[in-house]
Amino acid sequence: MASFKQHAKGWRAFICINYQRESAMFRTKREAEIWASRRETEIRSGANLTASEKYTLAQTIERYRDEVSPTKRGHNWEFLRLNAFLRDKMLPINKPLTHCTSDAIGKYRDARLKLVAKSTVLRELGLLSSMLEEARREWKWIETNPVKDVRKPRAPDHRNVIITKSQIKQILKHLDYSLEYPVRSISCACGFAFLFALRTGMRAGEICGLTWANVKDDYCILPVTKTVPRNVPLSKKSKLIVDKMKGFDKEYVFGIKANTLDAMFRRARNRAKLEGFTFHDARHTAATWMVNSGKVNVLELCKIFGWSDTKQALTYFNPNVSDLSKKLD
Repeated sequence: MASFKQHAKGWRAFICINYQRESAMFRTKREAEIWASRRETEIRSGANLTASEKYTLAQTIERYRDEVSPTKRGHNWEFLRLNAFLRDKMLPINKPLTHCTSDAIGKYRDARLKLVAKSTVLRELGLLSSMLEEARREWKWIETNPVKDVRKPRAPDHRNVIITKSQIKQILKHLDYSLEYPVRSISCACGFAFLFALRTGMRAGEICGLTWANVKDDYCILPVTKTVPRNVPLSKKSKLIVDKMKGFDKEYVFGIKANTLDAMFRRARNRAKLEGFTFHDARHTAATWMVNSGKVNVLELCKIFGWSDTKQALTYFNPNVSDLSKKLD
């Protein structure tokens, strides 16, 4: 159904039929009503067209953004990326889905590889594929998913970075970390969150989302994670960190947002004039420390980190070759 809004220079008419949105400005409301009625009739007259001829890639993106993405945990990134797709001239945005072929997606891939990293292109192709698969299976707008026939860039090698104790000390120094005084600043809370990541292997989002209600005597409950819900055991040092955070926030243990933690960690790293590692590398470091301690085996590590595939342990367990040599003596 059309809607109308009065402006200083006249009336703007809005129509939306089958996710096809249009608007136009007119001098009088009567002119706007006539245009809206005519356009609605024209759009509906295309009923004899196939869905892939009727709907554009832009309409597909908008419907996926509005209906499917909000149901996902990572919807914020998807929302931003989908809106970026709508502005991207390298995609056949305003053309029917019949123009969204594997050749068109391949040209988009090649153009993006000249601008961004392979990992970014892989994520974008993955999102496009998920969206078009939804259009194929659920909406019946297309018969095949063109992304499946597009050659993907080779995935980058897994990171193999362990944060050294010297680097940890420098990061904590620039986060105003202190055991002597109560935690009263966000910067200091970030320091304790970093230490907690090193001791538990938890992700930044999991740490920032940890509530006091989900902290038990010797473990904490993670009802929402990147993969599946899990319980994470707490060592004595981990429990000391949790105790130190008492009183900082009533609901959340660390009382900080994930984007704040990421920004302050990067700032502290830059002030310390360090590079080559990210906050997520604390997860690699934690996995390696746990195995090297001799107290945790591979299967137990998978339980702690929430992995269903033991191959993930090989990705995150990054021992020093010299340390392995000593074990062979």
